Amino acid sequence: MKKILIGLMVAAAVSSCDIDRLPKNSMDGDLIVNNPDAMVTGAYAQLKQWSDPMHRLGEYAGDNMMIRGSSTDAFYEFISYARTPNNYRLQNFWDYGYKAIAQSSNIIKLFPEGESVDMDNKLGACYYIRGMMYFYLCRAFGKPYYQSPETNLGVPIVNGTPEDVINDLNLPDRSTVKETYAQAISDLKKAESLITENKGPSYASKEAAQAMLSRIYLYMSGTYKNPNAEYARLSVEYANKVINSGKYSLLGRAQFMKYNTFKPEDNVETIFAVKRVATEFSGDDHYYGIGGMYSNIGGMGWGEMYASAKYIDLLNETGRNDWRPDHYKIVDARAAFIEPTYSKDKAGKYSTVFRFIKQDVPKKAGDPVTLSYVQAPAIVNGSTVTCKDGDKEYTLTAVNAAQQTYSIAYEDGKTYTGMIDYYISLNRAYPQFYIVKCSREGEESQLHSPVISRLGEIYLNRAEAYAKLGNYGAALNDLNTIRNRSIVNGGYTSLEASNASKLIDKERQLELAYQAERSYDVFRNGVPLNRTYPGPQVQFEDIAPTDFRVTYFIPQDAINSYPGKLTQNPTSN
Repeated sequence: MKKILIGLMVAAAVSSCDIDRLPKNSMDGDLIVNNPDAMVTGAYAQLKQWSDPMHRLGEYAGDNMMIRGSSTDAFYEFISYARTPNNYRLQNFWDYGYKAIAQSSNIIKLFPEGESVDMDNKLGACYYIRGMMYFYLCRAFGKPYYQSPETNLGVPIVNGTPEDVINDLNLPDRSTVKETYAQAISDLKKAESLITENKGPSYASKEAAQAMLSRIYLYMSGTYKNPNAEYARLSVEYANKVINSGKYSLLGRAQFMKYNTFKPEDNVETIFAVKRVATEFSGDDHYYGIGGMYSNIGGMGWGEMYASAKYIDLLNETGRNDWRPDHYKIVDARAAFIEPTYSKDKAGKYSTVFRFIKQDVPKKAGDPVTLSYVQAPAIVNGSTVTCKDGDKEYTLTAVNAAQQTYSIAYEDGKTYTGMIDYYISLNRAYPQFYIVKCSREGEESQLHSPVISRLGEIYLNRAEAYAKLGNYGAALNDLNTIRNRSIVNGGYTSLEASNASKLIDKERQLELAYQAERSYDVFRNGVPLNRTYPGPQVQFEDIAPTDFRVTYFIPQDAINSYPGKLTQNPTSN
């Protein structure tokens, strides 16, 4: 009886589905035909393993978070831009991405279209998964689309197990970025045409495919300075399909501030999420989920990564978000996903401090300039506010007394701005601004179903695409739809060529933080990434979109075991 291999990594290893454990990594064709549900379920299961490194690649390379110090964990290379091909988390991202591609492809090859509505929906789900994987792999391992997609390399296109896997396993080298995007688009359009039922955001749907197409065309739409009108128009077209479907709604402000606590199936804004359940974790396993690095909740989590000062400043730009328990006031709804760890003194009281960021004096000539936090004990006496740092006492100057923001003429001759707050406990030298956007789903401490697409993003996709088409009025409407949801009466008054890129980029950063989008959003528009805020990263470095480190190396293990040529990314600019 013919054997059908059900898993194929481009690393040339074959693997069995976790659901069906058969010898020699193979499965009887008859069993597959009689149980396609298990095969499709297996394809979804690959996404659970893939989504963890996917998040770390996309988010840690951005500027929304900082880590308390250097780490021996492989993910630190994503933060430090010390790119190497020998990274097990990078390998996992590659492996599980291609496992999902292989499993989806083998189902597509095995079952013909048109036999039943139910089977067509299953095939559509496989096309969705495969198209999404090619896109995510290409944006990690390939250069931004605006940079010569006809010649820059994407990833290998391997749609299923070869017929003669023993004697004819010679796989192709990497396709170009343009060819890889074309494959992703083709698959997603096929998914759009085949899927007729919507079983909720934990499953592929026509609208999920359209949402991903809206994003892909946006990635292809060039930069603000040199836009591609045709791809911008297509991004608008697919955003319209999702928005006009009527199947999704933006959560109201109060509900949006609890977004992380809703299960995907209970969230009217989520289009597709990789569904996780508490039973998949046991004991301390919650430490190792995505949220476990961002916070410690109920004793679960490392809590070693925090919201960056840059992101905190963006949240406070319109007005101060006050997280103090007895002063709690959220101006920007997105600040609800940040929870500082205020600590009490021995008497059970909070300590008042003036917190600001100062420039450090290099210890010796040639050392890099760095920034650090100061939390100086402060006394508020009517309109007079003083603080003490070391042996020196300072009288502060009001910037906005109502919001308790002040400036300090510091001993180094520089003037810094900060705010009166309560003392936040430190991890090493850094106040713990916990991030909970990836925690508390269903009230489980660190349970999180990674969000792939949601309606908030689609409005922002359309806003950017409209701006690149020069339709600034329509872009402003979409941008303010999102901004007014988070900031009451906070909408922008005008949008034009001179400020569109700044305002839309800022809103995407605020809205899509901790969803693994930020670093890609920066580079695809041809601008550098700057992380000038406290943390162990290189603080005064602009990472150009043309820097070789913008793309990750192909995992070396994948190259070593690949049956054919697999070209590595360049090791320098």
